[in-house]
Amino acid sequence: MDLVSSSVAGRSFPAPANGPAADWLGLSGRKVLVAGAGGIGSAVALAFAEAGAAVVTADRDPARLARLGAELKTLEADLATAEGCEDLVAAAAGTLGGLDILIHAVGINHRVPLLDTADEDWDAILAVNLTSAFRLGRAAGRLMVAAGYGRQVYFSSVSGLLAHPDHGPYAASKGGLNQLLRVMAREWAASGVTANAVAPGYTDTDLTSAHLNRPGVRDHYTAQVPAGRLGSVADLTGPALFLASDRAAFITGQVLYTDGGRTLV
Repeated sequence: MDLVSSSVAGRSFPAPANGPAADWLGLSGRKVLVAGAGGIGSAVALAFAEAGAAVVTADRDPARLARLGAELKTLEADLATAEGCEDLVAAAAGTLGGLDILIHAVGINHRVPLLDTADEDWDAILAVNLTSAFRLGRAAGRLMVAAGYGRQVYFSSVSGLLAHPDHGPYAASKGGLNQLLRVMAREWAASGVTANAVAPGYTDTDLTSAHLNRPGVRDHYTAQVPAGRLGSVADLTGPALFLASDRAAFITGQVLYTDGGRTLV
């Protein structure tokens, strides 16, 4: 059956009969900054590009950026400082001619009990996972609020809700991120800017591979997922595209758990 255009509250949502589903999301031509070129960031950047968006991907690791290929615009960036975050947003907006969408896919973890957590590890994890989100979101938010349009999507984690052992600073950073984006959403909603998160469960990524490959660990985590498997980065691109799309214009301040049911048990 052919899809047809619809209109709700005066807004038109065209749906081409023979076009790709990405057209339905209204992402073609959108200007996107993806911060982080790890497994999740790279997959999301490529998904936006396939949807017709103009994408800049940023990371401090040039090798990660090189793996994206020459067809995607990339920027080396150090997000450990306020200046680095401000400069990245300015550079991305200059390259793209504006900024519609910010994706924050930056994160580190160090799995040790709280009693063994060093101050420098706490500081580093909070700085990378939470402070960079605040600084990038603030810089992008200024542009988006002024433009009257914007989408910000952050990669959180089920650890922001569940009490996993050996995840103290990581869990604190993700719980803080969840609350930070709620305040962003509250303050910017009237300006047409949304802020949401995708919260993966146990997922095969650069960040988790070494831990998951330890004897028995993968089976242990898989047994806790009702879907019977761990997540993949491909499971996360659809939720990110949706939350960044025109279809999600009335969704803000939400954490979308993309976890195969892990948070249900």
